[in-house]
Amino acid sequence: MAVSKPGTRRARTPSGRSRLAADDWAQAALVALGDGGLSAVAIERLATHLGTTKGSFYWHFPNRRALIDAALARWEQRRTEAVIASMEREPDPRRRLRRLLVEGMEEAPVDRTEVALLANAHDPVVAPALRRVTQRRIDYLAGLFEQLGLPPADAHRRGLLAYTVYLGFVQLAHAAPGALPAEPNERQRFADGALSALLPPA
Repeated sequence: MAVSKPGTRRARTPSGRSRLAADDWAQAALVALGDGGLSAVAIERLATHLGTTKGSFYWHFPNRRALIDAALARWEQRRTEAVIASMEREPDPRRRLRRLLVEGMEEAPVDRTEVALLANAHDPVVAPALRRVTQRRIDYLAGLFEQLGLPPADAHRRGLLAYTVYLGFVQLAHAAPGALPAEPNERQRFADGALSALLPPA
């Protein structure tokens, strides 16, 4: 489990041990959450994995809840805001919609975090972040459909349908992967078929 970016150097303590940043802990917690759910986010276990002590954790966070909040904020930034920022470089909303669906399907089989969070949707820590991310994603999709000339109500309905397709793919990728297209070109054809049903005529 990589918790630091290649090419970066952490500060070292007088003993020579790497000094972990808060982001290192948040990333490790996010990976642990994806691997084993919320119960896997255990401070002592993470400290052992990171090769440090619990003192490093308490230097950055007052408690486990703060660590989980930081991990969720990292997930929200990397899997929603950064994705949207990347999509905005594409001027054509049709192409943006296709990229979102295709890249989401490519990521689904290897991204366990989304499934773990959905499984904990009623947890009081996870629920607000999940609601916020869900609304942000649906609103962005609806905005793309509006850019294609659809009225707001219809655009929202299609955005919700597109997000439902994505979530269904994510769930099946982990619950019944054999039911899904296996090859990248097959997934792209699947995405194109879904979009043909969702998009208005060109």
